[in-house]
Amino acid sequence: MRQTFDETTDPSFGPKHLPLIRAAMAEQGLDALLVPHEDEHQNEYLPAANDRLGWATGFTGSAGAAVIFQDKAAIFVDGRYTLQVRDQVDPATFEIRDLVDGGVSGYLETAAQPGQQIGYDPRLHSPDALARLKAAAAKAGAELKPAPLNPLDAAWGEARPAQPSAPVVPHPLEYAGEESAAKRKRVGEALTAQGAKAAVLTAPSSLAWLFNIRGGDVIRSPLPLGQAILAADGTAQLFLDPRKVTPELPAWLGNEVTLERPEDLAQALAGLKGQTVLVDPAQSSAWYFDTLAAGGAQVLRAEDPCTLPRACKNPVELEGTRRAHARDGAALTRFLHWLETTSPTSPPDEITAVRQLEAFREATGALKDLSFDTIAGTAGNGAIVHYRPTERLNKRAEPGTLMLIDSGAQYLDGTTDVTRTVAIGEPTQEMRERFTLVLKGHLALARARFPVGTTGSALDVLARHALWAHGLDYDHGTGHGVGSYLGVHEGPQRISKAPNSVALKPGMILSNEPGYYKEGAYGIRIENLEVVTEPAAIPGGERPMHGFETLTLAPIDRRCIARDLLTEAERTQLDAYHARVRAVIGPQLDGEARTWLDAATAPI
Repeated sequence: MRQTFDETTDPSFGPKHLPLIRAAMAEQGLDALLVPHEDEHQNEYLPAANDRLGWATGFTGSAGAAVIFQDKAAIFVDGRYTLQVRDQVDPATFEIRDLVDGGVSGYLETAAQPGQQIGYDPRLHSPDALARLKAAAAKAGAELKPAPLNPLDAAWGEARPAQPSAPVVPHPLEYAGEESAAKRKRVGEALTAQGAKAAVLTAPSSLAWLFNIRGGDVIRSPLPLGQAILAADGTAQLFLDPRKVTPELPAWLGNEVTLERPEDLAQALAGLKGQTVLVDPAQSSAWYFDTLAAGGAQVLRAEDPCTLPRACKNPVELEGTRRAHARDGAALTRFLHWLETTSPTSPPDEITAVRQLEAFREATGALKDLSFDTIAGTAGNGAIVHYRPTERLNKRAEPGTLMLIDSGAQYLDGTTDVTRTVAIGEPTQEMRERFTLVLKGHLALARARFPVGTTGSALDVLARHALWAHGLDYDHGTGHGVGSYLGVHEGPQRISKAPNSVALKPGMILSNEPGYYKEGAYGIRIENLEVVTEPAAIPGGERPMHGFETLTLAPIDRRCIARDLLTEAERTQLDAYHARVRAVIGPQLDGEARTWLDAATAPI
């Protein structure tokens, strides 16, 4: 099994580890320490060696932060983790606060005292975030101070896991769709257009995309940790731990790319003296900006030049992701058939469901990894947005409940992410009504047509409108970008309430995942991946409009739908989607599973 069910942290982590961290802080004369979730590569999902927030607090979510004073401490999480943080963190040790409302900056303004020295690791904070934190500390009369050695790392000591060193391998052209040299040429031309001579790249996804390589340093993502300096002429230096370099890699990279050791990076940055160098303040830490400025380079703050072209998938990548979703949809459909037919006599527990779904994906023979640990939550566990079943929390499904299964897979030709909420026995009327409100939002977003230049923020209301009309909502974004055999969360595109200036463009893949969560009772989420289509004319219209092509193919549980709440147009849309599921997935099934699919996708 790829997914395990052990807990790597517990609430005792805070009481055990804070005294060690505070002692290391005192040795450097620090009154407080900032502990972000992000690591040196600004990763969302972390190697074990870089999960500093988890070691300090016990919290294992994908977003958060902590501030540790000598006499108090606070942890900050967003709406996805309000339930999880209470389970994982000792509230007597850490005050639990909101990451968005006030956040760390607001806390520093009131918690810091005049004259205090607040330490930070410049390799872990983006310069923009750091500027906000410095301003907040200054309001309180305190000062942020870079720590020469992260006190948390010093406290962790020899118990800290080793840094990952997974092999870095070529990603063949049949999946990438464009030679690395061609990518480097057009990105280099973009640098020239911005007046830059070079760019420093630190995002693992940018390295993987630009050089057509894949690794395994980041959990559930085929990403290599490293850095690169890309010159405007398309040549590059790629900084990788030599342990990761496979025999075929140098020839794959070619003569225009030189492999360098990570310890030589600072010297290479110093060699850019006098040049204009692009660095992304959202992707790269303050250390890069400080090092370049100290070496005499002119720093151009701009978006990583790989971000937008990586997000806009080429035709080969899109065809690959369609194949991946058809393959994955068949595996998921086999699982849904198993779950529905098993539950009446022997309802499974969450861990059994996760294992069974993974087995169906493994049986495809193409699975490289999961794209994230499967979320399978029954009853109240389903209301924990990013719940992960463990031996301690594992719960057996019971009649009259819902099971929420959010899962995904990594294949060489594509990355999947899909959520289905399934009735165990007979759902209540309230469950049906709220499921249908979520479904109405999901359908509204899927059929959206929108003009060139529209951002995801402008579309978010479509997914929430039906819920809002009934006084309901959900505390997470509606859609995130997804990579092509890369990370399951990818920018710059997203669909959420939060303002976003990035226009949706053809080839961008996003999730469509509205939800509803009743604490202690059940959770509902329906998620498909969508790809933005080329703008096309609408009969009788004046402007071409983008739309979405749905990639995910798997039945939506008809037993959970309050049919009368759907309009005729919505019923027609759902039936058309199910007809497509039946046409693509049906030929991959046989026997009872095929018969079940025909019934599960019958017109509503």
